[in-house]
Amino acid sequence: MIELAASDGHRLSAYEVNPAEASAAVVIVQEIFGVNAHIQTVVDRYAGLGFHAIAPALFDRIERGVELEYTADGVAAGRDLRAGLDWGEAVLDVGAAVSHAAASGPVAVIGYCYGGSMAWLAANALPVAAAVGYYGGQVHQFIDRAPAAPTMLHFGGLDQMIPLADIEAVAARYPDVAVHVYDDADHGFNCDARPSYHEASAALALERTLDFLDDNGVSA
Repeated sequence: MIELAASDGHRLSAYEVNPAEASAAVVIVQEIFGVNAHIQTVVDRYAGLGFHAIAPALFDRIERGVELEYTADGVAAGRDLRAGLDWGEAVLDVGAAVSHAAASGPVAVIGYCYGGSMAWLAANALPVAAAVGYYGGQVHQFIDRAPAAPTMLHFGGLDQMIPLADIEAVAARYPDVAVHVYDDADHGFNCDARPSYHEASAALALERTLDFLDDNGVSA
């Protein structure tokens, strides 16, 4: 764990793995469950692929050290915390991780659930080479925030929390955004700690993500 400083002076923690040979970086943006064991394994996985990988703790503005489990209580607590966050301040915190990681080379933001929506905002507001969002439920809410960086979005076709009409609206508005819907996948399909984990969809999404990063100069 390291400490970062956002541009407004807020200090936040982050889980980081930085291989000595890394020439590109990924900022992993948390779900509503905080920088928990699963998000740390995602950081580890990308670091194992050769990326400088870091996950900023966005909930530090409200409560430090949040690591929630995938239970009903965890969902309720995570939603309460997320509701208390200001989206603009969260962008500053992701920006602190982007600035820190840029020492290694081009930076991409990859976010999951809440973090998927944050990846969309990062593509609009931060100096990133690429952004990838997994099942970001608020992307449609921020449909007017046009990406300034190449962007890819992954959604589950069985996800009842994100209407297909919203996904289609984003795809129609931004034909240059790569939007993928996985017919057999539900919300959270990339997380192997959740009952909704769908291995085949997660593997395909990772393959597409890595190819997308490589195509946009974020190469391990």
